[in-house]
Amino acid sequence: MTDSNLGAAPWLAAAREQLLAGYQQQRVPHALLIQDAPGAGGAQLALWFAQLVLGEQALERHPDFTRVGLVEESKQIRIEQARELAAHLALASHQGGYKVALIDPADALNWNAANALLKLLEEPPPGTVLILVAQQPSRLPATILSRCQRLRIRTPERDPALRWLRQFVGEGPWEAVLDVIGNAPLLAAQLDPQAVLQVRDETLSGLVELTARRADAATLADSWTRTELALRLACFENWLTERIHGGLGAGTYSMEMRDGAHPARPEPGSNVTRLFDLLDQLRNLRAALSTPVNRSLVLESLLRSLVV
Repeated sequence: MTDSNLGAAPWLAAAREQLLAGYQQQRVPHALLIQDAPGAGGAQLALWFAQLVLGEQALERHPDFTRVGLVEESKQIRIEQARELAAHLALASHQGGYKVALIDPADALNWNAANALLKLLEEPPPGTVLILVAQQPSRLPATILSRCQRLRIRTPERDPALRWLRQFVGEGPWEAVLDVIGNAPLLAAQLDPQAVLQVRDETLSGLVELTARRADAATLADSWTRTELALRLACFENWLTERIHGGLGAGTYSMEMRDGAHPARPEPGSNVTRLFDLLDQLRNLRAALSTPVNRSLVLESLLRSLVV
């Protein structure tokens, strides 16, 4: 993703202007937390800001830039990574300016790593800028949150997301892709749209077979956890949402429904109430994918609840 393409994303314009104004007024935050909606561009915005602070277009081998993230199959950022970061930032700047570190996803810091980062925030080396990107800041300790300047990147509207995809990625079935993943254009740009729609069709077919009692919940859960689980869970959530809206007499669901809060709950004992409970459990599972949860077992329990 090039900076020019990112600059054309209208939903990021206000955030860029805010960061640029602070930089020009010599008010660069020691710690910046970018709260990122999935696929909205928080990580790309963080890289742009790092380039601005360092005065460089290329960060790959910049001696004053460090990036901390998930390593290989790990689902957590560990204390060893936080300690290495602290040691690196304690060194003098190679070019006499700022030293910048990007931590993404910051909400994957484990407890020990978060404590090590807190010490870094409490006694920051001079001339350092820490940029944290997180989709779930609530998973970070309040002591870290209180020491960061916060900037929230909201989910873009559908029309500008589609225009951006068509202009910078090319024509494609983007409307259908965004129906699956939500208004997440930068995520969509990294996906094969035809593959997304194939997974959608397979997932919905599996749910139809399950509810018709022609498929087994355990077999379906095992199959889903083997490939594209996050995408399949998004399809499952959309499927549940449609049925909730149908049960409430609201017809087909809308993107505002998916991206926002639940609709008003029905009276207890309603069949739709059971779907609401399943939707809550499913969203909890989606939020816990980066933790060591037994995905297959939890998913099997959810699927069995559909046919009880």
